[in-house]
Amino acid sequence: MGAQIAGHLANAGVDVILFDLAAKSGDPNGIVGKSIANLGKLSPAPLATKDRAGVIVPANYDQHLPQLAGCDLIVEAIAERLDWKKDLYAKVAPHVAAHAILASNTSGLSINSLADVLDESLHERFCGLHFFNPPRYMHLAELIPCAKTSPQVLDNLETFLTTTLGKGVVRAKDTPNFIGNRIGVFSMLATIHHTQAFGLGFDTVDALTGPAIGRPKSATYRTADVVGLDTMVHVIGTMADTLADDPWHPYFAAPPVLKALVAQGALGQKTGAGFFRKLGKDIQALDVASKDYRLSDSTLAPEVAEILKIKHPAEKFAALRASSQPQAQFLWALFRDLFHYSAYHLASIADTARDVDFAIRWGYGWKLGPFETWQAAGWQQVAGWIAEDIAAGKAMADAPLPAWVTDGRSGVHGKAGSFSPAKNAELPRSALPVYARQRFPEPILGERFDPGQTVFETDAVRMWHDGDGIAVIGFKTKMHTVSDGVIAGLQKAVGIAEQDFTGLVLWQDSEPFSAGADLKGAMAQLQGGKVGDFSAMIANFQATSMRMKHAQVPVVAAVRGMALGGGCEFQMHSSRTVAALESYIGLVEAGVGLLPGGGGLKEIATRAGLAAGPNGDVFAKLKPYFETVAMAKVSSSALEAREMGLLRPDDVIVFHAHELLHVAKAQVRALAESGYRPPIPARNIPVAGDVGIATFKMLLVNMLEGRFVSPHDFEVATRIATVLCGGAVDRGALVDEDWLLRLEREHFVALAQMPKTQERIVHTLTTGKPLRN
Repeated sequence: MGAQIAGHLANAGVDVILFDLAAKSGDPNGIVGKSIANLGKLSPAPLATKDRAGVIVPANYDQHLPQLAGCDLIVEAIAERLDWKKDLYAKVAPHVAAHAILASNTSGLSINSLADVLDESLHERFCGLHFFNPPRYMHLAELIPCAKTSPQVLDNLETFLTTTLGKGVVRAKDTPNFIGNRIGVFSMLATIHHTQAFGLGFDTVDALTGPAIGRPKSATYRTADVVGLDTMVHVIGTMADTLADDPWHPYFAAPPVLKALVAQGALGQKTGAGFFRKLGKDIQALDVASKDYRLSDSTLAPEVAEILKIKHPAEKFAALRASSQPQAQFLWALFRDLFHYSAYHLASIADTARDVDFAIRWGYGWKLGPFETWQAAGWQQVAGWIAEDIAAGKAMADAPLPAWVTDGRSGVHGKAGSFSPAKNAELPRSALPVYARQRFPEPILGERFDPGQTVFETDAVRMWHDGDGIAVIGFKTKMHTVSDGVIAGLQKAVGIAEQDFTGLVLWQDSEPFSAGADLKGAMAQLQGGKVGDFSAMIANFQATSMRMKHAQVPVVAAVRGMALGGGCEFQMHSSRTVAALESYIGLVEAGVGLLPGGGGLKEIATRAGLAAGPNGDVFAKLKPYFETVAMAKVSSSALEAREMGLLRPDDVIVFHAHELLHVAKAQVRALAESGYRPPIPARNIPVAGDVGIATFKMLLVNMLEGRFVSPHDFEVATRIATVLCGGAVDRGALVDEDWLLRLEREHFVALAQMPKTQERIVHTLTTGKPLRN
């Protein structure tokens, strides 16, 4: 975990030192060096690009503790042993600079107990800083002060975590397991209890507690396998040891089946077997009765499947509670006890209900937190049902609901903010200045943010502004695909921006940025024999890209999530791209038997030719691009997209997706204030020509003969090479952008008419998967 935290700091460009024990033999940094090397092998990848590992400085406790004096933030992330942590603090404390913050990544040990070993002068700069695993991807970071932590220290750290590392910060109270794991682990324990009570299979429970109720695909038991069953036993044991007064304490014990699996060495994913195992292509689930594995079956009872399709939450919960079907009874009992537990402990673990809901959403990947789910289902109705079940002895604990639950409220999230038991009032969001960078923060249930003033709106796009002189346009199509309406809307928006605004930002209100062209609409034209209309549409697509590139005001693309095909091409033609770290960018048209047709290949050929210069090696510049396009590669991060050449060196990468619009607008202002002029059309672009095409074809022939590519793959890649090299002209010949656009368009239309390409398109539209033919 410590290495992964260091890895994410390295992703963010932070100078980072990683400490570990000194090796007993050989290189003293052998242990820490192995940890750093292992970052390149983990999945999902902790590092945004593999070279980020080189940013991390290896160190050991025996030789390098004095280096801590130059650190501003020191994060301890050793094993969850209070005595070990205190021993380490005693060694580290003399080397902590007078301004530095010392933090523990403990997942649930007492921060005040850890502070006891520290000198009083360090208390105001000490706190808990709990990253969730894996730290690059999990949005949640919990901040836990000790009794004397300085509010300014917490504010500074929250600001750093938010903007620099892209985290969603929740401040928790110093109670065991804090917020996320306190509620999340209880939910898993409740699930285990009710699995046994209702006699359900682990596969059935995972089918019930995954996407069917707005939770991740890994659901409950698959999540336990991934975490590690030995880790689960440890976490449950910690709850039992530290929460003796909790009314639910009798349930804080590992069930016999879990203990048996751990005793057998079946620890989940890391050993190949746990609640589930994979045998060949089959997923098998453990059967408790036979104590053996059987084929996993995720089929739900028809009655329950129908109930879960009900859209209105109040009706859905009423149907679950009224049903006699064991799966429905299981779900009601699970939610009832989760709501009961969360309400009972809210005052002791968090300042507001918002903190609990965000902690669970960001730390466990639920679409709604427990209080949001309860409120959506009808607060008082559900509260009454919970009280009835407590009185009837059906609930896991007989602790009464807190008085505030039944004081006539309609929920815990309202216009004024979210409920705080300590203040007996709804409290607004944090006023920390860093949050002014989030024009549209992640909403809690019922929150609505000012949508801005509409300039124009169609079925495909909306253009709006905030009165700051910068216009914003977003797509309304499914997956923000590029349709005829989007193309027309973009052209109109650029024209309006040139007349009435300082610049234009292309930004979507949700992921993805764009999944590419509207293939369904394109296929309709081709199958209808309207090749002329299809060709005209591609020409219009290209013209839109060029309109963006040569607009008289800066056009900035704000990218997050997927930017594929046409989406990638649009950002390539922007004045500048601002991309969230988790941006997955690629020219993927080869996967459906096409080539990039919105100006992408023209842009690559232009960049490569101008970078090589009149007498340079254009082919060498093109080769990595060709491999990227022909293999339909997609970046695993914005940093990798920059390495691939799909983002430019001066494009900006941000770590918090909700700051994307703020930074994109700042880029528009900076470009405009510096006297922005669009690039002059490139008229003398050196190309690789016929020699370049022949060289690429030679590589492709070898791949074809080795059966690494199919004949149609060969056809597609050859045409990609032809466009990138500027066609059948002499090596070093000079062409202009119009020449390259015409080549791109001709080969795109030719490929689109081929039966094998159309088979690929239809297959992808039907199945969502590529076809190799």
